[in-house]
Amino acid sequence: MFNLILFGPPGSGKGTQSEKLIEKFGWIHLSTGDLLRKEIANASQLGLEAKAFIDKGQLVPDEVVIGMIGSALDANPNAKGFLFDGFPRTEAQAEALDNLLAGKGSEISLVLALEVSEEELVARLLNRGLTSSRSDDRDENVIRKRLQEYHNKTAIVADYYAKFGKVAKIKGEGSIDDIFRLLVAKIEAKQPA
Repeated sequence: MFNLILFGPPGSGKGTQSEKLIEKFGWIHLSTGDLLRKEIANASQLGLEAKAFIDKGQLVPDEVVIGMIGSALDANPNAKGFLFDGFPRTEAQAEALDNLLAGKGSEISLVLALEVSEEELVARLLNRGLTSSRSDDRDENVIRKRLQEYHNKTAIVADYYAKFGKVAKIKGEGSIDDIFRLLVAKIEAKQPA
């Protein structure tokens, strides 16, 4: 099983590249946002716990999110692999994910970190804000705060996985197809034949 974390700041192209990678490799896409919505819609025990936090305007605790990921892994025992999107966002979450996967005889195979200049990210997000319903993509000050939050809290996850030699940095600027080819090359170099 090949488990990939696609990593990068808002606007780096994770969503676009995730779709292409899932189609090429046949992995299951694990987006924590999607998992939360599904568990809540199904009124599962984990979904009800998550909803209670969300209804109070609080973040869903890591143990609830890890529980949802564990359920998703268990529901797909024959998966070729998983692409993690939006998780982990902190070192504590990365450690919890590693422990969960180890308990299932698996691990994170590779972390691909998309690197894009801040000015390019701001331009992309402002452009996306013209057509999306996301208000946080329309205000440059809000965008810059999101990028700062990413660098302060989430970028350290790449540092955590770098200690294990699992991080490959990819230039996330250029055409979608060029970036995709770079990602595929890194994956194929890491996958067993």
